[in-house]
This record gives sequence, structure tokens and C-alpha cells, in this order.
Amino acid sequence: MNRKLGNILAGTCGLAALLLASIPAAAQMQEIKPKPPMYTYVANWQVQRANWGDMEKTIGPVNDVLDKAQADGLLVGHGSDITVIHTAADSTHDVWWSSMSMGGLLRALDRVHTANASNSPTLNDAKHWDEIWMSRYYNWKPGSYKGAYTQVMAYKLKADAPDDAVDNLSQHLVVPVLEKLFADGTLIEYEIDTMAQHSEAPGMVMIVALTPTPDGIDAIRAAILGAQKDHPLGIDAFDSYTESSAHRDELAKSDGVYK
Repeated sequence: MNRKLGNILAGTCGLAALLLASIPAAAQMQEIKPKPPMYTYVANWQVQRANWGDMEKTIGPVNDVLDKAQADGLLVGHGSDITVIHTAADSTHDVWWSSMSMGGLLRALDRVHTANASNSPTLNDAKHWDEIWMSRYYNWKPGSYKGAYTQVMAYKLKADAPDDAVDNLSQHLVVPVLEKLFADGTLIEYEIDTMAQHSEAPGMVMIVALTPTPDGIDAIRAAILGAQKDHPLGIDAFDSYTESSAHRDELAKSDGVYK
């Protein structure tokens, strides 16, 4: 991702034209449109290493509450993650749940609080923070999964990126790659998230890809490298709208279920 087009990419029309020019005509015929908003609540904890072994039984009561919320139609999915690549500042564990409305998301949170399901010495001693994300580009396969891997690629839009930058990048570059991986069974789920509640500065974009096996991570990386080679103008457009110095990757081991 070293090529830059600078001022040539002045505005959304220029971006869309470059993206479309870089993608084969057959792919362009499969129009990608935004879906109804899906909201995801993520509860993050940075747990002391001595307490990692307690987390499975600690999260169990939370999962029981979320199972019931999903059965009642409040949620479309929920799960938990354990970080594989650790840093000093990031979470070690998280619990998440997704709904097609903010109301459903928050009603599930109320149930967790009412049941006191997240109250334990392990969690109370951990650094904790919450996030709410929104996606209009996503897909999933119904059913449960255990021991899967979640690859997260985080980007920050430049201050001068247009309001529809995420739509253009998603529709003409990112989603076609993810949908191909989804169709061949490499992915269980994917989503492209922006913050619904800005607990951080606006402009963060998260590309999330869930794969059932470790080999899926290799397939995701190969697909990204293939996109760079096959669609260089699209990658230039992506680079022109994102801050390269702000890019971060996260990798987690994941359990969960989708409706």
C-alpha cells in the first residue's frame, strides 16, 4: 500500500471512478448496497494474567443472559473473545452482542446488569471500557462456533475524507473481497464498523473478519495481497482516505453464536 495519488483523488466521484476501474466488469454487476444498521456492544476487560483462568466461568453467567436475550429476539448474535496478540494498552478479553436496534442492544445490557451477571472479583479488578459500533455492511452464517479466529483491521479516515467514504470503499473494494471469502467458506461472519457512540475521536473504521480455523487467517491475508495486486487503483483510493500511521491489527480467539 505504498502508492499515493495525492490531489488527483479530489472528491467522491474521483474515488468511485478509480475503484470501479480497478474491478472486473463481472464484479461491478453485483451491486452492493448498505443493509439496515446493525449495532454491536463490546465490553472490554484488561484482566491480570493470574486471573485469565477464571474468565471462562466468570463470563458464563453473562452468556446465559445473552442466550435468553437472543432467544427473545433482542439480539442477532453474541460472543466472547480472548486476545491472541497482546499489547500493554489493549483488552485481553471481551464480551459482545449485536442487535438490529439500539433499543435491543440496551435492553440486553439492562438484563446483564439486572442479573448482576458481570459482577465478579476477576472483572471488578480488571481495567474496563465499553464501545458501541454500527455496521451497514455485514454477513453471517447462522449457528454457533467455538475456537474460531477474529481478525480486526482498524483504520482512521483522514480529516478531509468525504462523508460517504466508508460507503464507497465498502461497496467497491472491501465487501467484494469479503463476500468472496464468505462464499467459499473461509469466513463465518464479517462486518465493517464505525462508532455509533463516539467514546473515541470520530473517523475510526473497523474491518472485522471471523474465520473458523487458523488457516483462514492465511486466506484473509492472501486475499488482501491479491486485492493490492489486482486492484492497484482501488488500493490507492483506500490509502488516499485513511491515515496509514493509525492502522492497527487485532487477532483474537473467539466463541459465539449467530441467529
